[in-house]
Amino acid sequence: MFRLSVALLACILVFSFLGSLFYGIDPSSLDKNAILLPPSTIHWLGTDRLGRDLMARIMEGGQVSLIIGFMSALLATFVGLLYGISATLLRGGFDKFFIIVVDLFLTFPTLFLLLTLASYVNASMWILILIISMTGWMGTARLIRSESFAIASKPFIRILNIGHVHPLKIMMKYYTPLLAPIVLVSFTFGVGGAILAESGLSFLGLGIVAPQMSLGSILSSGKEVIDIAWWVSFFPGLMIFIITFSLMNISNTLQTRLNQKEIR
Repeated sequence: MFRLSVALLACILVFSFLGSLFYGIDPSSLDKNAILLPPSTIHWLGTDRLGRDLMARIMEGGQVSLIIGFMSALLATFVGLLYGISATLLRGGFDKFFIIVVDLFLTFPTLFLLLTLASYVNASMWILILIISMTGWMGTARLIRSESFAIASKPFIRILNIGHVHPLKIMMKYYTPLLAPIVLVSFTFGVGGAILAESGLSFLGLGIVAPQMSLGSILSSGKEVIDIAWWVSFFPGLMIFIITFSLMNISNTLQTRLNQKEIR
């Protein structure tokens, strides 16, 4: 299942970022004679209600959704890693402040926090990356903090502290390599969550807006014609499912292997 998930994700990446080089149809091109056409040899995945080629739009939207997913997860993981390790190294008042901030963020349901932030700004790809990362760093930070405290109790870390080695050097040289597997799992899981979050916001009309497109906005555009043109919503929905399914499987496999190493 792990190899299948990696292969599916690789195919999605190639399809989204390189597919347009071979499928030379403009995703924004309107054709009044090709409105809501089903999949055919001319339009492989059909067309939408404005006569635009759905396959070309899914390629374009896939790029935006994947960029938002990976960049949001990268930013959230970095903030969580930095904040979690800092809480361990500095401890005292900073650690107490860390707990208060994380608990404060976790008090609000993530969905409502996303909706609140997205409703007060004009959505764009980079704004969505910032908003989604702001609501996704807490879990990683708490996990990193917990693991960092376990590392801090190791004898060689205590020796380094006694020797007055700079905390930044300890963080970069000793903590980061030990935390790398956990960070990778959190990042992989975060990408899937970020893509689902973007898709949900775009489906509700609070995400990517025209002329930009994402898988969520394409899926949303087909809800009004789903009874007569199932393909407009089915194919972007299938794309979202394959991406998140692959990422969750990869994350679960990495977590299982990590747990097995810890047991040994």
